[in-house]
Amino acid sequence: MTAHTTRPAGQTLFLAARDVADVVNHLGLATCLARVADRIEADFRRWPSFDKSPRSACHTEHGVVELMPVADSTCFAFKYVNGHPANTSLGLPTVMAFGVLADMHTGAPRLLAELTLATAIRTAAMSALAARHLARPNPRVMALIGNGAQAEFQALAFQALLGVQAVRLYDTDPAATRKLMHNLAASGLHLTRCASVHEAVQGADIITTVTADKTRAAVLTAEMLSPGQHINAVGGDCPGKTELHPEVLQQARVFCEYEPQTRIEGDIQQLAPDFPVTELWRVLTGSHAGRQGDHELTVFDSVGFALEDFSMLQVLDDAARRLGVGVPIDLVAQPPNPKDLYSLLRRPAAPFATATPSATAAHSAPQVSPEVDLAAAL
Repeated sequence: MTAHTTRPAGQTLFLAARDVADVVNHLGLATCLARVADRIEADFRRWPSFDKSPRSACHTEHGVVELMPVADSTCFAFKYVNGHPANTSLGLPTVMAFGVLADMHTGAPRLLAELTLATAIRTAAMSALAARHLARPNPRVMALIGNGAQAEFQALAFQALLGVQAVRLYDTDPAATRKLMHNLAASGLHLTRCASVHEAVQGADIITTVTADKTRAAVLTAEMLSPGQHINAVGGDCPGKTELHPEVLQQARVFCEYEPQTRIEGDIQQLAPDFPVTELWRVLTGSHAGRQGDHELTVFDSVGFALEDFSMLQVLDDAARRLGVGVPIDLVAQPPNPKDLYSLLRRPAAPFATATPSATAAHSAPQVSPEVDLAAAL
């Protein structure tokens, strides 16, 4: 935990990855999930007060890099986030993120925070919040299809916020399931490893799909499902990336975060532009019905929306300042005279270490012994 004093005027509070983990550990993960879910619900209930747009995305064959902005009259927030399914083979997370919270009155950045862990927490909190309004009352069994980096958070959110007691697990990678079972061994959840998606969804009240492959997949098909189940579809979150067969959507009532974005990125990208969906904020405010019967099939087509990150950043900012976590930094220039930016160049330059050309070359080019396979090392 990095201690700090009162933030000087004009400085930005920086939360590194360790700081964010310290905040979560201090609060307790269950408390943090509940606090984030409550904040998301409160913000979604005032949906019309936000300036919203679909996220800006740059795609390659390997993945996507996105910027996600949103603002109300007092605060602006954005998140940088990527999604690269093959990253784990390089020793990198599939998803990496950071975000900024700024003052709308001045534009000054208030908080800069690493958000990879926080993204998993806010995604799980959003899933549980949606299920609270869309699943049958008192769900006890969840199927969790995809057991990667976000899976533990989904399982624990549904345990803490909805009372789920048992989770049926499936992943194409058995090591991912073993990892999850190890991490949640002391959680109190009854964990069952299943041999297929079809086996995992049998008897489940809620089905959460959180797979990573950037492909048009049909992880769930209509014949696998039973009346009354709620599907929390998390993994289909960019163009060309889906998890649900179109027949699943056509048989269900479908809910989403922000329709203009979900039409592009969600599982409903497979269907006609006039396929009916309901934005979740309408359910939370009571203007539209959620689940209408115990036998109804419901789907939350979740792609992740910037307002959830706005809520997460607010929770982090409040908790970090109260706990004294993080470091004030000069993220933006603050000349003594705001009209004299040039004055920053009149200050003495900071000393830099000098190195001989040979030393610099030796530092920049690692020495590799002949027997090392450099390609494999990279």
